[in-house]
Amino acid sequence: MEHHVPALISDLALILGAAAITTLIFKKLKQPLVLGYIIAGVLVSPQVHLIPTVTDQASIKIWAEIGVIFLLFSLGLEFSFKKLMRVGATASVTALVEIICIVTAGYFVGKWMGWNTIDCIFLGGMLASSSTTIIIKAFDELGIKTKQFARIVFGVLIVEDIVVILLLVLLPTIAISQQFEGSELLFTILKLAFFLLLWFMMGIFLLPTFLKKTAKLLDSEMMLLLSIGLCLAMVVLAIEVGFTAELGAFIMGSIFAETTSSDKVEHILHSVKDLFGAVFFVSVGMMIDLHTIWDYRIPVIVITLVTLFGKIASTSAGALLSGQPLKQSVQAGMSMAQIGEFAFIVATLGLSLGVISDFLFPVAVGVSAITTFTTPYLIRLSEPTYQMLERVLPENWIRFLNRYSSDTQKIPTVSGWKTLLRTYLRVIILNGVISVGIILLCGVLLAPFVYRALPGTFPHNLVLAVICLLLVSPFLWALGFRRLDRISFSKLWLDSKLNRGPLVLMEVLRMATVVLILGFLLDKFFSATIAVPAAVLIIVLLILLFSKKLQSFYGRIEKRFLVNLNAKESAEQARNHFNIVPWDGHVVYFDIPAEAPFAGQTLQELGWREKYGINVALIERGTRMLHVPGPQVRIFPADHVAVIGTDSQLQGFAGLIEGARGAAAEEQQEHISLVQIAIHPNSPLLGKSIRDSGIRNIGKGLVVGMERNGNRYLNPDSSMIFEEGDVVWVAGNRDLLRQFS
Repeated sequence: MEHHVPALISDLALILGAAAITTLIFKKLKQPLVLGYIIAGVLVSPQVHLIPTVTDQASIKIWAEIGVIFLLFSLGLEFSFKKLMRVGATASVTALVEIICIVTAGYFVGKWMGWNTIDCIFLGGMLASSSTTIIIKAFDELGIKTKQFARIVFGVLIVEDIVVILLLVLLPTIAISQQFEGSELLFTILKLAFFLLLWFMMGIFLLPTFLKKTAKLLDSEMMLLLSIGLCLAMVVLAIEVGFTAELGAFIMGSIFAETTSSDKVEHILHSVKDLFGAVFFVSVGMMIDLHTIWDYRIPVIVITLVTLFGKIASTSAGALLSGQPLKQSVQAGMSMAQIGEFAFIVATLGLSLGVISDFLFPVAVGVSAITTFTTPYLIRLSEPTYQMLERVLPENWIRFLNRYSSDTQKIPTVSGWKTLLRTYLRVIILNGVISVGIILLCGVLLAPFVYRALPGTFPHNLVLAVICLLLVSPFLWALGFRRLDRISFSKLWLDSKLNRGPLVLMEVLRMATVVLILGFLLDKFFSATIAVPAAVLIIVLLILLFSKKLQSFYGRIEKRFLVNLNAKESAEQARNHFNIVPWDGHVVYFDIPAEAPFAGQTLQELGWREKYGINVALIERGTRMLHVPGPQVRIFPADHVAVIGTDSQLQGFAGLIEGARGAAAEEQQEHISLVQIAIHPNSPLLGKSIRDSGIRNIGKGLVVGMERNGNRYLNPDSSMIFEEGDVVWVAGNRDLLRQFS
């Protein structure tokens, strides 16, 4: 009896076999595996006849689409929106400057080469992101992950991820409509922001609670089925709303990233992601025409040069603009001069929509291959390049850049207005989005059931309106009537009569938002003549009758949301990066090895501060936390020590900690941080010495830097007196120090 092997099975055997062999070779050569997959795709494509080729390309394309979904889901698991909130102004400014410059450069270079407008737009989108995989690999090999500029690079990569996700939504809109109207793009961006917030908040409220309730039932098999099912459900929902499958997968991954199960899900899905990811990148290679790459060798070279010099210049300029010193700016710029895996996803999107030329994909692959190989060499050359610039640039330029960097670090002093505005915006936006989302969901999900159950238009409209109102009333109460940040509000109100007008205007804005949302709700079911007086009546009832009940109910909702949002950090003592640092100083953790010859000695006996210039800000010993340890505290094996210093100081200290695992952790503990304190005329520290200020005893902090009249003091003497205008950097518990200051 003759048996026929389906083409899909034979094709998969061929793809996976070729991928395994090429990646083994590339791993031996210490090159990125992605390029090995792409070369495997070239070998098994119908254009090359050295080995058997794929026959059922349509099925492989479907598998590749599944691969993209799992790649984006995995990226979401590693992303976390809270990480985006933590990257700070430095990474945000650097990333936005770099992205705007390189996308613009890509567009105009394409125009210069005579390409059509859509090709130019997609070229700019492909150049927008650097390769996280390649950069991390290069940093690991060079041993520079603890360098200060590496933190900037990691923050920029996080911002790039979300910008490229935005591009994946905007590019199809532009390409299909062939229009570039600002109003249409603005509507798409607002629509994206609305659904991102809605999905994220609902996901954080519902998913961690569900996982906690079913924790005893969720073994590895059930968790695999649940995570894949939710991922694909969000993909379907995103497509129904008008977005891409990639966005849906990314959103569900980012929701899982905020749960305590994220590591488990990532571990379970690792093999699935690798399998489908390999199929995707092999399919990328199958779409490459080697003759096309050769025919377009000049555009490949031109775009490669634009990528290298454009990303170096724009990233360095963005870092300088954000207030980073010249050295760190140059190092960050030369680390990001490549295009990453997202370029293939953007190009694949253009091909699937049929809006870009066939040559654009091979050009992107060629540029990616070249810039991948140049990345380690550029990183090695970054410090010599800085030294050359220091010799070449005029001295007054160097002084200006140093002064600008110093002045920029003084800006983040928190004011009452800044805190209050942030609170008002958060309350208005979040509660407004939830309220509108509930109204829309009621119209979609509940309306069919109510229409079938009740005859007549007015009765079922009335029932729907009442249900919607009951569901949104806690959020409308919080939006319009909840008292926000009473301390800051009262202080600003009493501080100056000029503040009272803007404060009243902010309260009016809250109430106007409530009226608009109520009008939107009632207008969906009734006429405008009924909606307006009904909205006023409902507001009065909310204030007079249900205020306490709504306050209690909203408090429980908010508490549940915050517990779910912070559950992962509470459980794992998650670590984060620090944004405010004294000049080149930053915090790094070291593990004290068991065989350390200095174990058992006191900090005074060790003299690390005198020898290396570093400060020990925290010692973790099991479950104990020794904040700002005194000179008589001893260092023991397995201690987890938070050390503050500059790159050179930390590098010298790292040599002492021989045998420590990984030399230093990639991320820092959340409970120890560097806080900037400005000494103003009403500061309680004014006129006191460092020793008598209480920073060490009360605030559990350690003064590690001070700037006065343009002069900088690292590790200032404890007898120094605080003067007006001083900027002080203190290491310790962020919350305690802020309360103390």
